[in-house]
Amino acid sequence: MAAPCTHAQEANRPALLHELFQDHAVLQRGAPLRIWGQAAPGQQVSVSFAGAASATRAGNDGAWEIRLPAQAAGGPHDLRVEAGDAVQTVRDIWLGDVWLCAGQSNMELPVWRSLDAGGEIAAAADARIRLFTVPRAGAITPQSHFSEPTAWRIASPDTVRDFSAACFYFARELRKTIDVPMGLVQAAWGGSRIEAWTSVDALRAGGQGGEALDVLSLYAADPIAAVARWGAYWQRWWNARKETAAGDEPWRADAPADPAWRPAPAGLGAWERWGVPELAAYDGMVWYRAQVELSAAQAARGAVLELGAADETDMTWVNGVPVGSSYGADAARAYALPRGLLREGANSVVVNVLDTWREGGLAGPAAAHALRFDDGSRVPLDADWRYRPTPGTDAPPSAPWQAAAGLSTLYNGMIAPLGRYGLRGFLWYQGESNTADGARYAARLRTLRADWRRQLGDGLPMLVAQLAGYGMPPSAPTESGWAEVREAQRRVVAEEPRSGLAITIDIGDHYDIHPPNKQELARRLARAARHVIYGARALAPSGPVPREARRTADAVVVTFDGVTGALATTGAAGPIGFELCGGEADGCRYVDATIHGHRVVLRAPQRSGDAGRVRYCWADGPTCTLRDGAGLPAGPFELPLTAAETTR
Repeated sequence: MAAPCTHAQEANRPALLHELFQDHAVLQRGAPLRIWGQAAPGQQVSVSFAGAASATRAGNDGAWEIRLPAQAAGGPHDLRVEAGDAVQTVRDIWLGDVWLCAGQSNMELPVWRSLDAGGEIAAAADARIRLFTVPRAGAITPQSHFSEPTAWRIASPDTVRDFSAACFYFARELRKTIDVPMGLVQAAWGGSRIEAWTSVDALRAGGQGGEALDVLSLYAADPIAAVARWGAYWQRWWNARKETAAGDEPWRADAPADPAWRPAPAGLGAWERWGVPELAAYDGMVWYRAQVELSAAQAARGAVLELGAADETDMTWVNGVPVGSSYGADAARAYALPRGLLREGANSVVVNVLDTWREGGLAGPAAAHALRFDDGSRVPLDADWRYRPTPGTDAPPSAPWQAAAGLSTLYNGMIAPLGRYGLRGFLWYQGESNTADGARYAARLRTLRADWRRQLGDGLPMLVAQLAGYGMPPSAPTESGWAEVREAQRRVVAEEPRSGLAITIDIGDHYDIHPPNKQELARRLARAARHVIYGARALAPSGPVPREARRTADAVVVTFDGVTGALATTGAAGPIGFELCGGEADGCRYVDATIHGHRVVLRAPQRSGDAGRVRYCWADGPTCTLRDGAGLPAGPFELPLTAAETTR
């Protein structure tokens, strides 16, 4: 009999297992185990794990999958796969609970940026918590594998440092009451929109995406044609803006001379640093224009337009033809140009740059911007750039192929490769990038929840971290996209018992969109998990929850459920932040409130009959003072007023 392969020898063979199945992995306890990978077409594949074994045959494409019986928590175990003379063994595999932690920068924020990071990192060792980071990657079509190598790692000071703080602290907190191994899968990308995390099929079924999804499909086969079609879409958007004057098409190569175009500083860079007062704190769009002179021979060559980084989104034209659009404040641009677009003599390059946060603009130096030809030569653009600010606050549409701001791109590159890997649930912390159209967030969150359950498991629990407060409290009632997203998160979670919400309104930071107190966030997520998933029904999942708002003869009464002890308030005699809202003409107004048991009474007798809604903590960064005996805050909400009843 042949001697068994050593682990080192096996490592030199082609991997039979999908890269999710590696040393130190955690597999989901209590559910049938799905194991899959790749072998030669038609080859017999045998799998053994923790006393269970099964065999199958690879398909015509070499793909294979085996299901093994459910097993209880425990380990360590070896997972062994044989196909012909190929053998792969992965070791130190545990059965426990596996969590997908996904979203944008507040989920991505690492332990080293959280509160008391030094102490937390030093004390981070826990051999029963395992970490897996999905490489950041956008893709036009669903991928079966990750974009680069990755591995499961045992939680330690070295491995935890750069891992999601919210995710790690969640598992650490949960293990205080749920003593099983925890596997954590981080899939997060700062600045990402929810549409990027949702599959094409789900977006279409939900009526989201429209023509942009058709452009994305075209982009997979013909990027240049897709860019041209998207450019036409973008230009229609521009022409439909109420701020756009008739005939104003800045991208045109033959655009008439316009004194609104001003000379840009030679070094370009962030426009906030140009010394121009109107740009000193400007978030919005700025147009840029430059030229490049070419010979007939150069114009006939294949070419790529190279631009420096654009903070944060660009739409670019050459000679009036759309050639590219990208998202990413740190990424240089490189756009392949259609043959025949360039011409002898002057060629125009026009770039529209959108910035929504902090500094924005087209990066320098001037030498970073050039045409690179297929013979390796390079011609810099004219250094005399001109610019034109753009009035209006509405943001242009994002190209559907953009990684973080596109459609389905992060689903394709980061969620699709997870296949049907067993999970206990998923944590979702995202929404900041959707606050510009918060009214649509509820439908998008429902679509994502159903989409991920379709792939990752029917009825998979979802735990949502509600957006934290950000920005200074207003002095008068105001409309807020952040509040709309929070209300969408609240309502979608309340629709079914397999979803839970962690309120974070009180642990935000007025000056930092990335609040560092991820420990308290994790405690609240773990509390929601214990109630929603582990059956601790006596434990209120998230603090006071509004049940209804009713008119009485001289007041409005808001009743709360989920209260531990009694309602209480901090920093004032009564709760702060309640509003009564009427029609558009009346708007909303702050009202005084008092606590009566599990109710809050709003006193506005002279005008309460005109009101149709109650709002609480309705702002980007509101002041909220209502909580319960457990110290858990009542989260932001909006409720319709129901018919008057006799005071009880």
